[in-house]
Amino acid sequence: MAEARGHIHCRRVDFEKWHALGNDYLIVERAALPFELTPARIRMLCAAHTGVFADGVLLLSPPDQPGFVARLRIFNPDGFEAELSGNGAREAVLYLRRSGWTDTDTFSIQTAAGAIRSTITSVSTASLDLGQARVRSGDYPSGADDGVGRLRAAGREWRFQHAQVGNPQCAIRMGDERELGALDLPAIGPEIEHHELFPNRTNVSWYTPLGTGRIRARIFERGVGETSASGTGATGAAVGHVLDGGDSPVTVVLDGGEREVEVGEDLHVKLSGWAVPVFRGTLAEDFVKELHETE
Repeated sequence: MAEARGHIHCRRVDFEKWHALGNDYLIVERAALPFELTPARIRMLCAAHTGVFADGVLLLSPPDQPGFVARLRIFNPDGFEAELSGNGAREAVLYLRRSGWTDTDTFSIQTAAGAIRSTITSVSTASLDLGQARVRSGDYPSGADDGVGRLRAAGREWRFQHAQVGNPQCAIRMGDERELGALDLPAIGPEIEHHELFPNRTNVSWYTPLGTGRIRARIFERGVGETSASGTGATGAAVGHVLDGGDSPVTVVLDGGEREVEVGEDLHVKLSGWAVPVFRGTLAEDFVKELHETE
């Protein structure tokens, strides 16, 4: 429950900031917030110069069903709630383990994309079972059974592979590293993200094979833009690569580092990697009051 407006400044709001390959999130526990997270408040929190500066917010609360350690809600910096983030979920599960929410190394959390089963493999690494990827979904309702399609954006035609991995992915294979590196993602990405084929918008990954079980990828994340790393973006690229005849597991080389994705014959996917805390802090009373007064 929100506190009375006149006493809002008395509530202490603690948070932690974590990152995985440069993909950074503000982690806050629901019990610490004296207000709901509205899109405007999320944008203020994530702002570069006037807020904490992050790629999004991870909101943790007790589960509402048995068998889970916590419920995780994921918000992009534009205020849009995402179904899933591979890096964000991994940061959250490592935070939960370090913060004493659980003393086990294998546990499940609730997300908008469903149950996510996690396994802590070290103090800073974990693997996530993301379930079975789907090439047909309501995020690409006009798609063929194999999820392969074509669209026009930025003055050219793109062949893509749709995959639903907890959130919608559009994976595009490029000819080589030179062609991949020359792409102007800030100019191309928005047209594909908001393309009429994708009623819920889409994440986009461009990739090219580097060798057996290894690809290079660049990611344009829905509601974020070009990002140095995205766990689900890497997963979308890996699924596209495997469906195009590539081997699994797939090491995905991103701007921020490498990520490993296992893609089974049935498209069951597991994502592994590290995440670490950057700093712990407390929002200033004046900022909390400003957030509270913002709708």
